[in-house]
Amino acid sequence: MEIKRDYYLDQMIRRKGNGLIKIVTGIRRCGKSYLLRRLFKKHLLAEGVGEDHIIEMAFDLYDNIGFRAPGVFYPWAKDQMKDEGKYYFLLDEVQMLDEFVSVLNGLADRENCDVYVSGSNAKFLSKDIATEFGGRGDEIHMYPLSFSEFMTIYQGNRYDGWNEYVTYGGIPLVVLADTEEQKMTLLDSLLRETYIRDIVTRNKIRNIGEMETLLDILSSAIGALTNPNKLQKNFKSVNQSRITATTITKYIEYLEDAFLIEEARRYDIKGKTYIGTPMKYYFMDMGLRNARINFRQDEVTHLMENVIYNELRMRGYRVDVGNLTVTEQSNDGKPVKKQLEVDFICKRGSRKYYVQSAYFLGTEEKRKQEIRPFLKIQDSFKKIVITMDTPRPFYSEEGILMMNVFDFLSNRDSLDL
Repeated sequence: MEIKRDYYLDQMIRRKGNGLIKIVTGIRRCGKSYLLRRLFKKHLLAEGVGEDHIIEMAFDLYDNIGFRAPGVFYPWAKDQMKDEGKYYFLLDEVQMLDEFVSVLNGLADRENCDVYVSGSNAKFLSKDIATEFGGRGDEIHMYPLSFSEFMTIYQGNRYDGWNEYVTYGGIPLVVLADTEEQKMTLLDSLLRETYIRDIVTRNKIRNIGEMETLLDILSSAIGALTNPNKLQKNFKSVNQSRITATTITKYIEYLEDAFLIEEARRYDIKGKTYIGTPMKYYFMDMGLRNARINFRQDEVTHLMENVIYNELRMRGYRVDVGNLTVTEQSNDGKPVKKQLEVDFICKRGSRKYYVQSAYFLGTEEKRKQEIRPFLKIQDSFKKIVITMDTPRPFYSEEGILMMNVFDFLSNRDSLDL
């Protein structure tokens, strides 16, 4: 079964022939190799590129072990180019090629070479990998399946699909598994044997238990404000651990480098500055998050908030958590300062949106609670409330766009309705 990844395929197509090394990054098993060696190759062939001008190499295969030496691969690569026509190099698991940065820069320096690479495991997962190419890297960051991508292969209605998606996530290998038991087993195995092992190996972590405990805590607190000092106190009270806030900060950075989690910083809407701490953390795949806590927690509000965050990031927005300080009168008439929160401030270029995630509005009181921060914001950028119970998109009398989560997820331009 072919899973369409048109958003990422379009990014690769637009970058054709730009003289840079196209680097597909992302969490392991999100579909990078599939995008490169199946979908993009299929596109090249459809465009009339000859098979002999598409040079493939999967460095993880046993047959190709010898090519991991640059002194073997580079001469071989040059020998494949028989004329002055354009050659497309599709190189998978490229981190297994010794001195791969120098080798790829050498290929990209040739006018008739267009180089595309993907990689995984600890060495290639770093969010800073593109910088290693000295300005010649062009990163395409890939996520697990979005909800709309997931629904293209899900056999059922969107409500059942939603329950499946927020439980088992969007890792293609897991999505294609036949039974719930297989999905749970795969997620548990991937988390332990792939993601955690890579993080431990790459960063030479000695106290694996501490890092795994931190992962448990973050898994149980998606969408909650926290910081290393608060986490340190949690470790001390629950585990009698002497772990320092500095070590916790490092562990969080390791998890971010592996694309398991992302940090959403707080932004002072009135002051137009970032607030140091606390911040929020979201998981890049809900299945991996749920597997970490043995599928015990099913907080629908937090799960929807995490899915919305991921969707916004997939669409290329920079996403922050909004903080708004207001002064209101108490019952006795005295001024009281209060902190209001906007779930997400989304920015891309000159565009900016304020987004609230509210699973159910239900009552007028709940509706007023959700839009309250919006009414205190003194700018004209668009304000949106995403819910599970809005029948169709409409604008409230306050000028706020009310939208169902399915309408939001099914249309990449939904914020502009």
